[in-house]
Amino acid sequence: MKILNTKDENFNQEFSELLKRGAMDIDSVSLRVKNILDEIKKEGNKALIEHNAMFDKWRASTQEDLEVSLEDMKNAYENLDETLKSALHLAYDRIESYHKKLMPKTWIEYDKHGSMLGQKVTPVDRAGLYIPGGKAAYPSSLLMNAIPAIVAGVEEIVVCTPAPNNELNALLLGACHLCGIKKVFKVGGASAIGAMAFGTQSIPKVDVITGPGNIFVATAKKMVFGEVNIDMIAGPSEIGILADDSARADFLAIDLLSQAEHDEMASSILITPSSALSVEVDREVEKFLAKLSRYEIARKSIDERGAIIVTKDMDEAINLMNQIAPEHLEVVTTSPMELLSKIKHAGAIFLGSYTPEAIGDYIAGPNHTLPTGGTAKFYSPLSVDNFLKKSSIISMTQKGIEEIGEASALLADTEGLDAHALSVRVRL
Repeated sequence: MKILNTKDENFNQEFSELLKRGAMDIDSVSLRVKNILDEIKKEGNKALIEHNAMFDKWRASTQEDLEVSLEDMKNAYENLDETLKSALHLAYDRIESYHKKLMPKTWIEYDKHGSMLGQKVTPVDRAGLYIPGGKAAYPSSLLMNAIPAIVAGVEEIVVCTPAPNNELNALLLGACHLCGIKKVFKVGGASAIGAMAFGTQSIPKVDVITGPGNIFVATAKKMVFGEVNIDMIAGPSEIGILADDSARADFLAIDLLSQAEHDEMASSILITPSSALSVEVDREVEKFLAKLSRYEIARKSIDERGAIIVTKDMDEAINLMNQIAPEHLEVVTTSPMELLSKIKHAGAIFLGSYTPEAIGDYIAGPNHTLPTGGTAKFYSPLSVDNFLKKSSIISMTQKGIEEIGEASALLADTEGLDAHALSVRVRL
């Protein structure tokens, strides 16, 4: 791996390049995505069928062929290996338990005059989940997107996932059955985002779209935002690790590679005050790389977007990591909890030697749909909040409005809004 030192003369330039890791050339695909969305908006299912033939190499004979049957999902679930089925259930239960703790509450409070203020929390009516896939589908992404929507109380969940050559991953279908999802469509890419945003003859229009995808999916989500809500615009996966000389180099090396094997564009960055650890981790990365089935992908990611940074101390390391604002952040130090208060920006934080990022991807409980490319500075992980909306509640008594009404009318006067002011004063 590339090893940098903050003492190096060209470090600032090298580090600024790392900060650009999440840049996606959305402009390069914007016209193509806009055309796809326009076709979906105008032609609905007809366009979906043509896009499937073009991108996924199969053509639906009828509109009904676009939808996965409930029987197929049930059969997929029932035919799963019992050990695998048990793992799915364990993941479901842990994810559900965690997200139940995140649920905001409707609240109401009264003042001394009996006036009332509050907030009403309600779910959206329909959520659309985009799950990347085909044969290499990610059932974990289905659980992570569906369960918060279920906990939030969403009445209808729509899933879109690509089906190259009209083939779907059985584990993904089994996970859909486990989650009780009734509507699953074999549509992928920007076409799926357009279908859920605008609605077609088969796919209903949704209120919010969540889920990861490639640059075409990300661009489409950006373009339909406003027509529907979205969770975030996610880019390639990434991991940051803060470690001191108490950390095991082999643990750190394989954790760095756990993201590198996702995608050639994935980023894996270790920051440590220990020069000796940096050399040892680099050596361990090479050992593990040779054993990976996705060697070519991980090799390119590590070579082009991986880095080990050696700092003068841990405070400098934390400062640099806060600038990076990684999707996943592991803190592998003697006392990781002592550093938690200094960490400002990260999608998910994993504390201690026995908390690999991968445990969060599947079964720990918190969501693995996380902000990437530095957007953890202003985005949060996917949660029940993405499937909820809040309404303000106001009720004034006569005494209540008499106490604050004139101040309200005066502010309306200063804005030149006579009717606003009078609508208050006539009640005083």
